[in-house]
Amino acid sequence: MEIRITLNGTVHRVAVEPMERLLDLVRRLGATDVKEGCGEGECGACTVLLNRRPVPSCLVLAPQADGAEITTVAGLSEDGLDPVQKALLDAGAVQCGFCTPGIVLTARALLDENPTPTRDEIRAALAGNLCRCTGYQRIVDAVEAARDAVPGESGPGDPSHRDEGGAS
Repeated sequence: MEIRITLNGTVHRVAVEPMERLLDLVRRLGATDVKEGCGEGECGACTVLLNRRPVPSCLVLAPQADGAEITTVAGLSEDGLDPVQKALLDAGAVQCGFCTPGIVLTARALLDENPTPTRDEIRAALAGNLCRCTGYQRIVDAVEAARDAVPGESGPGDPSHRDEGGAS
């Protein structure tokens, strides 16, 4: 079957198998920033934004994404780092980097939906993203720093840049 998805701003019409995972499709289309960790939706490494909502792409079938907008870390910013990425680097909250794309996308979605989350809300949002290297203190600190960034500097993920008429 053929589906249509928009991956990081580029429209693709692509043949998929009925049981093909979205993870495999986006990687086949060149989005190698999406990682496969557990393959069971428990670790968050394969997180993508599906119509601006974080989902484990290993649990979504490609046909279910027909007509959807898919964003990976590579699609967050056209001209540099998203404020969440910058904050993670500044806080020393990345080590091996395997979990980082999923954490960045989950945090970006949280900040887009709730520009002023509490520490507890940040922790709750990130609960599905496992990190074995850094622990979570610096990651939560970084998301707070991104939250507190000047609104005009947050780029495409900033709620003020959203097309409110689109799907969310």
